[in-house]
Amino acid sequence: MHLTSVFSWGATKGWKMSNMQAAMDITAKFCQKEMEEYGACVASNPSSWQEQCHHLKVKVAQCTSSHPVIRKIRADCAGEFAEFERCLRENQSSAQACSTHVARFLTCANTVDIKGLVNPESQPT
Repeated sequence: MHLTSVFSWGATKGWKMSNMQAAMDITAKFCQKEMEEYGACVASNPSSWQEQCHHLKVKVAQCTSSHPVIRKIRADCAGEFAEFERCLRENQSSAQACSTHVARFLTCANTVDIKGLVNPESQPT
């Protein structure tokens, strides 16, 4: 699972929005084309989207991972994110089993100091 997917999932669960919102705003602003292509692929392939759209999911991840805010969150919360990904691999049929892992990651992400890094209006490097 990619970082922006985790943020989106957290938003649906009512998690604090400061850093999550920044990550989603970055994705929406700088990766809109990639997100739209991925979304269209998923919608067009309801039973096989995981295979059919994987290359587009990778493009979204590559786009978002180049932004300094995303890189900072990934670096500061690498352990929590790794535990979450491990849980997902071990519980492929039930992502809900990993809700405590994603909660730990999102809690960490919301404590990362992103002030002064860049604002969501800035281009990624």
